[in-house]
Amino acid sequence: MFMRKTAPILPLVAALGAASSAFAEEDTAALCAEAEERYVEMFGAPSADAEGVVVVKMYKYNFCPAAITVPVGTTVRWANVDKRTSHSVKVPDEPESDRAFPEEVIEFTFLTEGDQDYLCGPHWETQKMIGMVTVVAK
Repeated sequence: MFMRKTAPILPLVAALGAASSAFAEEDTAALCAEAEERYVEMFGAPSADAEGVVVVKMYKYNFCPAAITVPVGTTVRWANVDKRTSHSVKVPDEPESDRAFPEEVIEFTFLTEGDQDYLCGPHWETQKMIGMVTVVAK
C-alpha cells in the first residue's frame, strides 16, 4: 500500500489501511474455508486428519494457511485443490518441485530452524503466491 506523506491524509490512510486489512483477513478466511471444503471432497477427510504431516492447501493462487509454525523434522504436504491450475513449491536453497496438478501433493521435510519463505514457481510474481514456514526447535 502506498502512503502519501502529507499530514492531513495520514489518519485517513491509516483508517483505510486497517479496514482493508480486516477485509483481506475475512476474504482470506473465506477462501481458505472453501479450500478446505475442496480438500475434503478430493481426499475424503479434513486436512487436520492427515497423519504425520501438516497440510497446506494450494487454491486460487493462495496457500491456505499462508503462514504455519512447525517443529524441526515436520513434513509439510502442499495439496493442490484447484480445479485446473498446476502449482509448484520452491523452498530456499532447494530445487523447485515438479508441478502438482489438481488432486496431487508435494511434500518437504523441514530440518532447519527459522523463518523460511516459500513460493509457487509459476505464480509468485504475477499472483503473489508466497507462504511462510516458521520452523522451531522440538
